[in-house]
Amino acid sequence: MAYSDKVLDHYENPRNVGSFAKDDDAVGTGMVGAPACGDVMKLQIRVGADGTIEDAKFKTYGCGSAIASSSLVTEWVKGKTLDQALSIKNTQIAEELALPPVKIHCSILAEDAIKAAVADYKKRRVAVADELAVQAGEATA
Repeated sequence: MAYSDKVLDHYENPRNVGSFAKDDDAVGTGMVGAPACGDVMKLQIRVGADGTIEDAKFKTYGCGSAIASSSLVTEWVKGKTLDQALSIKNTQIAEELALPPVKIHCSILAEDAIKAAVADYKKRRVAVADELAVQAGEATA
């Protein structure tokens, strides 16, 4: 199977590899996997006070297409609102990377990772808001 130049570029020179601190309240983490091929993808987003994604990181264990899909979406989500990031579809990822049909699952994984990271961020923000409300209640008691 021949990979496209874009897949090879993102595989050989992946962008935004790494992790953010686990205790950073501005970070959402999505961990997804496809047991069929053994690919596991962790995508993290850091959201600014204005609600836009300021940065993104990934760690992926998998084939070249999975790594390329992860690398690409970290570039695509930066500067987007959460809703804009959620509008990124696997078909767009697959088209951009010219993924063959047998590797489409890698683009699905990347879309799922975005959704999971955004959901985690929103869940963490609710937890932080609840904690602040409790602290405010204790301060006035």
